[in-house]
Amino acid sequence: MPNCTSGCAQSLILYPEREQRLLLCRCSRSADLPYCDGSHSPPVSGLADRWRRFFSGR
Repeated sequence: MPNCTSGCAQSLILYPEREQRLLLCRCSRSADLPYCDGSHSPPVSGLADRWRRFFSGR
């Protein structure tokens, strides 16, 4: 409830079941838009390597 105070008995608490990280495509070459499939660069072994490459700017 947006107008409910933190002590309200009807407050809504959400607990995520899992965490998921997604890479969004910015080059429009992906076959799975809006998600990045790595079409713009050579393949890597896993998601950790994709994140490492993404943050290093390569």
